[in-house]
Amino acid sequence: MFFPYKDDNPTLSAPVATFGLIALNVLVWVLIQGMGTEPRLSASVCELGLIPGEILRRLPAGTPVGGGIPCEISGSPNWITPLSSMFMHGGWLHLIGNMWFLWVFGNNIEDSMGRVRFVVFYLLTGLVAAATQAFINPASPIPMVGASGAISGVMGAYIVLYPKVRVHLLVFVVIFFTRISVPAIFMLGYWFLLQLLGGLPTLARESGGVAFWAHTGGFVAGMALIYPFRNLALVEARLARGLP
Repeated sequence: MFFPYKDDNPTLSAPVATFGLIALNVLVWVLIQGMGTEPRLSASVCELGLIPGEILRRLPAGTPVGGGIPCEISGSPNWITPLSSMFMHGGWLHLIGNMWFLWVFGNNIEDSMGRVRFVVFYLLTGLVAAATQAFINPASPIPMVGASGAISGVMGAYIVLYPKVRVHLLVFVVIFFTRISVPAIFMLGYWFLLQLLGGLPTLARESGGVAFWAHTGGFVAGMALIYPFRNLALVEARLARGLP
């Protein structure tokens, strides 16, 4: 198990949009999800999480929602859930892990796009991630929540723009840990491989827990969309300052 804690990749400007997205996720966790307390956590996941079988109308109204959430499939899907689900989380570790990955990799992608483009890119890759998971398991009754699909898009963009930048990792082996640094292409490529391998068993059955195909779809979308979304003037300005 590994966890990235920083990279060797300074920014030219303050990552205002990245800060803003992190703050918005935290505010939603506190104000809407009650910091994980019940019944607000379950209610928020049921009402604002994306349930593929509900939004694609593959499940009849009254079908119990999966994942241990005490609610039922609605007869009228909430069409805001592909967007709102990106800002919902299932627990403290879920939130903290996602926000840390967003901070480590998001600031540099914002630096290469500009603030407005970055926010649009983030939301778009998040929507692609959600659509990928829903396409793979269209009748799933399990709510999808979390920013990880959009953050996967950020990571996909990072591997294209900054493959040689060194990423510092905490590596955990049983009860011991050490620190290493590796090129981003190795760390992110290995992470992407884990998502593919984790997703293969879910092709034949419904599965809760980690939305591997959302991660995969978001990552591929980020790799593709970085080309139209990057701001060449900002990229050249970084190069002129000797940055990656």
